[in-house]
Amino acid sequence: MNSFEPHITVATIVEQEGRLLFVREMQAGQAVLNQPAGHAEFGEDLLQAAYRETLEETAWRVEITDLLGWYIFQPHKGAGVYYRTCFVARPLGHDPRQKLDHGILEALWLSPEQIRARHAEHRGPLVSRCVEDYLSGRRLPLDAIYQHPWPLQQR
Repeated sequence: MNSFEPHITVATIVEQEGRLLFVREMQAGQAVLNQPAGHAEFGEDLLQAAYRETLEETAWRVEITDLLGWYIFQPHKGAGVYYRTCFVARPLGHDPRQKLDHGILEALWLSPEQIRARHAEHRGPLVSRCVEDYLSGRRLPLDAIYQHPWPLQQR
């Protein structure tokens, strides 16, 4: 049996006035579109990771309101497997002084039509799948996730 190291990632769908919060970022030397997203860090629960990634990539503070779903993706045979937990959030406020993460070109608000029209720029297939699931009305309660408390760090 082969073991592998999974990539535990989070993404956030944020809507304001009919537009969704996206980032334009660099991947392999090419500008791509993605939801605010990234890897969960050690000792961080998934909601904390989603909040942090959204703030670091867009400078928007958000309130995580719902779970959209879990998405599993392997780009090609032999590649790592990405386990994405996607959340829904509402915007609370923008901090123009917040520096954006390295590789993020800009945060932008796009209509669903604009997102669909720019499909060729999506970072991967999970981008449009999350948008379509969100637009279909899918929402799961946050308490569907149970996080057992982390053990206390030894001092």
